[in-house]
Amino acid sequence: MPDPYRSLPSVDRLLQDEQVSRLVQRYSHAAVVEAARLSLSQARQNIAAGQNAPSYDDLIHALAASLQHDFGRQLRPVVNATGVIIHTNLGRAPLSQAAVAAMVEAATGYSNLEYDLESGERGSRHSHLERLLQRVTGAEAGMAVNNNASALLLALSAIAKDREVVVSRGQAVEIGGGFRVPDVMRQSGARLVEVGTTNRTYLSDYESALTADTAAFLRVHSSNFRVIGFTHSVEIGELAALAARRRVIVIDDLGSGAMLPTERYGLTHEPTVQESVAAGVGLTLFSGDKLLGGPQAGIIVGKADLIQRLRRHPLARAVRMDKLTIAALEATLLHYAKGEAESQVPVWQMIAARPEQLETRARHWAASLGGLGFAVTVEEAESTIGGGSLPGEVLPTRLLALRQTAECRLSVAELAARLRKGQPPVIGRVERGALLLDPRTVLPGQDETLLRVVREAVSGELRAGEAPSP
Repeated sequence: MPDPYRSLPSVDRLLQDEQVSRLVQRYSHAAVVEAARLSLSQARQNIAAGQNAPSYDDLIHALAASLQHDFGRQLRPVVNATGVIIHTNLGRAPLSQAAVAAMVEAATGYSNLEYDLESGERGSRHSHLERLLQRVTGAEAGMAVNNNASALLLALSAIAKDREVVVSRGQAVEIGGGFRVPDVMRQSGARLVEVGTTNRTYLSDYESALTADTAAFLRVHSSNFRVIGFTHSVEIGELAALAARRRVIVIDDLGSGAMLPTERYGLTHEPTVQESVAAGVGLTLFSGDKLLGGPQAGIIVGKADLIQRLRRHPLARAVRMDKLTIAALEATLLHYAKGEAESQVPVWQMIAARPEQLETRARHWAASLGGLGFAVTVEEAESTIGGGSLPGEVLPTRLLALRQTAECRLSVAELAARLRKGQPPVIGRVERGALLLDPRTVLPGQDETLLRVVREAVSGELRAGEAPSP
């Protein structure tokens, strides 16, 4: 009986192969040698465990797959067909074309990031956003940091270190990813004073908690959960008026960053940044990558003297934004300043999409995917906002449903798994025994890509997508 180990080629033999030579050009000689040794070592282990020796072609494929795994990009673009618009796991808000162009321009050359073109002296990176923030929110001043969690940490550290901050007990919440308001408050050095109950807090509760050591009232908007039933909360205008009388500051953490009236699209009203500023709040905090539809950022607007205190705080440098994010955020804010957010910002394009528009796309998909062995139908369903915004709110949609038939050996779960291995991966949702693909969150220009990946997944022609051909 032939020795299976002797059928394995040497590293030198593999390196002489034309296919492997192309891998050397793509990755480097050292990387390919290491991958070849590892592939041969794994083959020997498999033989020792009683498996057959791999074929020469299988070895080459294993070598290519190993290099793809080690050197391929781990952060990859995907097609979001889930119907969740601000999908945290899939990167939240996609940027507008103008925002992407601004990032590319900032990345591929020099800029006046911290240079004053008028004076020829050192400038401030905050200056690029403040004028726009004033214009679109009505605030006296504004700045931005790297995310909303750091915005809250900075605000509390600069305003309330070693002092008390009054919070409704129903708002001392965990926002996501283990981010808890009481924990952030401890890190900032502020002392938490909880008032009211989980479901009912009154203005008198805040007033009774005031002491000479009170620095601020903190309102945390429930942007990712909802308490219903026997509830009561204090309107932000009432809280701001009390704070003004008693000379304390209101910090309003809005989270979602709504700048347009959500009720216009059949959704419940989401408190807007402009409403918070108009109510007289000292500092309003919100995210850049949720309903604003821009890059990850924590935006702070409010009274000019308070913003100046935040800018001077040592923590401000630790949480500052880089030039690419500033460029993208500036471009996004310009859409709002020009009144074109609904037509240019992808999040709002998706929210504004009408069911009949979505049905037209879904029916095109269905016509293109007939004959694959799956039952293909266009069905009514619901899309969600996601991303810690407008909890429980849904939008009517029309989507494509694929169900397994008697003659189809591929299950819905297996099809979903294959789609995740596509080039690019297509992410849908499995519900009611079907794989659902919602056109609301599939970006313009991605339809044909989605259809190609579905066809490849059904036919099983994904091998070339799992690892590069040598």
